[in-house]
Amino acid sequence: MFALWTWNGSTVGPAPEGDRETLSLAVPTGAGGAIDVADVDCALVDPDELLNLDLSAAAPSVHAWRAVLSDGTEICDARPQASRRPAGPQADAAPDQASDISLLRAPAPSESASGPDAPARLPIAAHAIPDATGTAIVSAERAVRVLRETRCVGAELGAGLKAELRPYQVRGVGWLHETVAAHGGAVLADEMGLGKTVQTIGFLLGRAEAGAQLVVCPTSLVGNWAHEITRFAPGLRPVLWRGGEFADEAGTVVVTGYPMLRLHGGVFAERSWATVVFDEAQALKNPRTQVSKAARALIADVKVALTGTPVENHLEELWALLNLVAPRLFGHRTQFRRRFVRPIHEGSATAAARLRDALEPVLLARKKVQVAASLPSKIHSDLLCDLSTEQERLYDQLLDKAIDDGFGHGVQRQSRVLAALTALKQVCNHPGLITGELGELAGRSGKLDLCTDIVANNLETGHPTLIFTQYRATGDLLVRHLHEQFGVRAPFFHGSLNQAERAEIVSGFQAEDGPPVLILSLRAAGTGLTLTRAADVIHFDRWWNPAVEAQASDRVHRIGQTRTVTITTLTSGTTVEEHIAGMHDRKSALADLNDSAGIAALARLDDDQLIEILRRKREN
Repeated sequence: MFALWTWNGSTVGPAPEGDRETLSLAVPTGAGGAIDVADVDCALVDPDELLNLDLSAAAPSVHAWRAVLSDGTEICDARPQASRRPAGPQADAAPDQASDISLLRAPAPSESASGPDAPARLPIAAHAIPDATGTAIVSAERAVRVLRETRCVGAELGAGLKAELRPYQVRGVGWLHETVAAHGGAVLADEMGLGKTVQTIGFLLGRAEAGAQLVVCPTSLVGNWAHEITRFAPGLRPVLWRGGEFADEAGTVVVTGYPMLRLHGGVFAERSWATVVFDEAQALKNPRTQVSKAARALIADVKVALTGTPVENHLEELWALLNLVAPRLFGHRTQFRRRFVRPIHEGSATAAARLRDALEPVLLARKKVQVAASLPSKIHSDLLCDLSTEQERLYDQLLDKAIDDGFGHGVQRQSRVLAALTALKQVCNHPGLITGELGELAGRSGKLDLCTDIVANNLETGHPTLIFTQYRATGDLLVRHLHEQFGVRAPFFHGSLNQAERAEIVSGFQAEDGPPVLILSLRAAGTGLTLTRAADVIHFDRWWNPAVEAQASDRVHRIGQTRTVTITTLTSGTTVEEHIAGMHDRKSALADLNDSAGIAALARLDDDQLIEILRRKREN
């Protein structure tokens, strides 16, 4: 993205029209050409917009970047320079631009903008974004190189990746390649919803010929990783590892869970991997745990950590991730404590800036607000959750019993199909909903564990969350689980509440100090409510009609919502929920298709067809 700003010769002016964002830039502050860091109002545009934008007074920096974009001419400062230049009296123009975001301005009186061919070099004004300490700016060479490399990465990905990446995602893939080449590892810490998984798959695709690669993730996400690799990168071959030999051929991506790494760490450490990716890497925040030791013992050319919350409780957790992926840069825990942890804990702003500067080479952490111009108003994220062993066993037992009892005929058949389907969907939510064994909730449902991870991330980042479910019992279970896990008292909006109780829950949630999580019945809360304090929605179970889910999601995507809305649907892999999700994908669920109509459609199938839909797809 490029960012446009204006300069009237002595002060910063208002941003041009467009998506607005406030960015820290280096700007003139006094006589003698001295510059300092200030927050500047900018308008964000993508490269194509910059080429076609009608600007009444465009500075040489605008024309220079347009030349780079249109004909690829190498336009850089004529004199040699390091990757960063000191910011200060030496700077000979008002600064504008950086490596990832190019900052443009209107001409100062000392400049002459005589047309697109005027600049023979990239002005300092076109690349002067400061570092974290405010002592250096990005060089012109790096600014142009990053732009060119990002566009090259985008072209390469277009040949093998079956996904249309947004500009910041293409930059993320390029940044991963650049960073691991320099440091052997990287931490991609984009905010949840910005597509860390698809960026990483693009990165893995680019390293396919280097040898077998490994993805380690929470057990509940193993199936989702395999699904997404197959979906986006058909040139890669995902292998779910639960024991046995490893495949060595190029293009293989072994996917396994953290418990398997903990139990069989020696097996994984016996061979060398081209790439190892640790998803939800906050699981490795304590370097003394067995799973963290197993992760550090892995031999790999490249290690990448993915996390939306690099720091959950204290800064030493961050050191653990940095040491895992880039031990050459962050090898000494005592030194990290002395330089960063202690002074930051004591309130040192200088130490905090020094830490941000130290992290810049190996950690990329972007927030939705920073890439807002690249984002749609809604981001949809469909996650496949793995069943626990208990869920698999109970699911098969319930279906076998339904088959033995028979589905009957006529009205009886429809009621029996509904009973079987409801029981199977309840198992997907949590096995205790069927067995009544609700003493310990965590670790028994892949879907509940994944939902817990998402809520934990949102609690850490201060993002209020709505969770929709079809079932009253599931809502009650979620209320209890969130209180036990996080001490959160989440209200539950359901059909048995009277009007006054409903209004109290809504007004309480919308208040600035409202609860961080609200659980809602899909039937009771699907229409009529405004809950714009939240921008994150989780659909805990699947509804036949996608329009019903969309109506529920629109409780937050309404007038008054100023943020990009993230909508996450949780689907239990290999189950009937995948059939429902497939109906959504094929757009075969009609606008007026309700739950009863969905059941009736299943009941009209013969027994073999019905069982095929309900049975677990073990080959997945």
